[in-house]
Amino acid sequence: MSIHQKTKSLSARGSELSDTGFQLKVLNGHSGTETHFPPFALKAADAGFFPMKPSRIDVLQINIGKLCNQACAHCHVDAGPDKKTENMSKENLEKCLKILQTSDITTVDITGGAPEMNQHFRWFAESCRALGKQVMVRCNLTIILANKKYHDLPDFFAKNQIHVVSSLPYFSKVRTDAQRGDGVFEDSIKALQLLNAVGYGKENSGLLLDLVYNPSGAFLPGQQAELEREFKQQLLRRYGIVFNQLFVITNMPISRFLDFLLETNNYEEYMNALVTAFNPLVVGNVMCRTMVSVGWDGSLYDCDFNQMLGLPVNTTAGRRAHLDDFDLIEISERNIVLNQHCYGCTAGSGSSCGGELS
Repeated sequence: MSIHQKTKSLSARGSELSDTGFQLKVLNGHSGTETHFPPFALKAADAGFFPMKPSRIDVLQINIGKLCNQACAHCHVDAGPDKKTENMSKENLEKCLKILQTSDITTVDITGGAPEMNQHFRWFAESCRALGKQVMVRCNLTIILANKKYHDLPDFFAKNQIHVVSSLPYFSKVRTDAQRGDGVFEDSIKALQLLNAVGYGKENSGLLLDLVYNPSGAFLPGQQAELEREFKQQLLRRYGIVFNQLFVITNMPISRFLDFLLETNNYEEYMNALVTAFNPLVVGNVMCRTMVSVGWDGSLYDCDFNQMLGLPVNTTAGRRAHLDDFDLIEISERNIVLNQHCYGCTAGSGSSCGGELS
């Protein structure tokens, strides 16, 4: 199997930051830095959103495993080839299906790692589609070429009308490989061409192919509309590639990107940029208000980022934040857990798994 590795996972390196509690200490100015920033909860309150409450629950986002054929420099999941045990069981996936069967949740967002590497991925995606749910898969593209058992993924995606969302740091080899690992750009281009060949990204095909851009360094992203226009022009001109939308996402100051910020002495400057760019107009549109995030072990979180910081959903006393105790009414009325990393979703035009918020 082809492995694209830019770096090792924090856990493989024995880094202190592999401990989510230590990451939270850093974010709150108790370790690694003496700089304190205004509590995000106060900013949310000033904007009229504290306590933060869900508006509706439309999305069940499921991290079905941290195993990945890539180990990207900025990965907020700390995913990689060494994450062989942190993968969701069929039992927990069946619990997810039961929730979907008995709720009005419309969309299943399957993520990882490389979600396709979970042995139950195809069965689960087909089962979700059989329930009439919209299925979105966060595909890293290179998995399609990593091993011959994945070569038919474009056909599988198309057959099941799965919405494919894929990260592509840039339309050049140098910037993409610098963030994602040697050879990632070439394999990503080949994978995109294979997806186009079965209809993805093409007008009136009904097969959605969206790309995700996040900055390569310690700075905020540019405007989504402008970047999308540039990506579409360059990818079409250079490689004949078409896609639907470009989602622009701000790098979150957690996990391997937090490690990068600290190692390069950019942490305080980056956090200050996020805080300074806080936009009260996007707070009401943050993704945690419309989703529930499920970890590979069945634990429940407000969003993927809270999941990676080990911050489970608020539940009533004595009730576990787990699939076994899932209560949609309680989930819909919960107070959303906030912390300093939330500045990443509310800076500038805002940021979510679906790109800009305004």
